[in-house]
Amino acid sequence: MLPAGPAACPSTPEAEAFVRFCYQRRSVGWPELYDEMCAVATRGLFLGMGTDALAEIGVGFSLFETPRLAQLVARIVAEEQAARRAARSAVIDAARVAEEERVSASAVAALAGAA
Repeated sequence: MLPAGPAACPSTPEAEAFVRFCYQRRSVGWPELYDEMCAVATRGLFLGMGTDALAEIGVGFSLFETPRLAQLVARIVAEEQAARRAARSAVIDAARVAEEERVSASAVAALAGAA
């Protein structure tokens, strides 16, 4: 059996876009995302690219290529989850600020009415 390769395998922007496309279709991790990627490749749903075209951009589905693909998936999934957490945190912070402003405005109005 061949070695899995270096710890951090370089990937192409196109390969990363393919993984992101599949992750957006089905937000799961490895190995479930592998099934989605195979389905997308078989149907040519990503820019009309099948398995041969995907292999040319660095996405291989063979047994020997799965360790590298799994590394790429793990990295992309972690990035997507971090982006979602950041977006969710920004929304929560904005809602908190809006609520504080609303409460503050109500308090000012109450004080003005009492005067």
